[in-house]
Amino acid sequence: MSYDNLAGRTAVVTGAASGIGEAVAVLLAARGARVALLARRADRLTAIAGKIRADGGQALAVAADVTDETSVADAADRVHAEYGTVDLVVNCAGVMLPHPVDARRADEWQRMLDTNVAGVLRMTGAFTGDLVSAAAEGRTADIVNISSIAAHVSFPNYAVYGATKAAVTYLSEALRGEFGPRDVRVTNIEPGFVESELRTHIADDELSRQVEGMLDEVGALSAGELADLVAYVTSRPRRVNLRQIVALPTRQV
Repeated sequence: MSYDNLAGRTAVVTGAASGIGEAVAVLLAARGARVALLARRADRLTAIAGKIRADGGQALAVAADVTDETSVADAADRVHAEYGTVDLVVNCAGVMLPHPVDARRADEWQRMLDTNVAGVLRMTGAFTGDLVSAAAEGRTADIVNISSIAAHVSFPNYAVYGATKAAVTYLSEALRGEFGPRDVRVTNIEPGFVESELRTHIADDELSRQVEGMLDEVGALSAGELADLVAYVTSRPRRVNLRQIVALPTRQV
């Protein structure tokens, strides 16, 4: 599908060192957007940005940690200095650390909250002025949040992860109420199983085997297929907001 009207836009993508974030950054750049890639792994970002540029795209690698307010502010300054006003923010950064609640992994709870929820808030806050001003000038402006089907479906041992994604889904709705009247679109995407590094975060062997078993049974979407959704929703006419998308492998019911 052609997404020609993405050309000339300026996008920031978090979690861009791998998985969905990387695929989104690569696809947006291939369709003519200038893309700032944000993640913690500077070497990985540099390699991806280099490949995008070698393929004729525009990419800026910005090492940043969405759990740290100063890091996000510094990243925003760098993006503004290089690219100016941003009109598209895609929040892909996330961690998934499953354990039973009674394991009391408070450090892991905090890491998921800081990354999956507060990270979205920090990025939204850092670029709110850009998005609102872009929309006021008649340009298309978007926030896209990557939530999860876990926001609605309870999985044993994933209570905290699911709660963080439910928060992202609710936050997306609330942000839509704030930004929609100012012509800034907010889209929430809730994937099911996706091929990504998230499952490599699982330290418990038994839980890891459970996930692999489910993937063997129902399959998984590719990161590229999720990126295609992001490109689709952000390339619609600016008066059209595809608010909520649930994207599952056909066999995941």
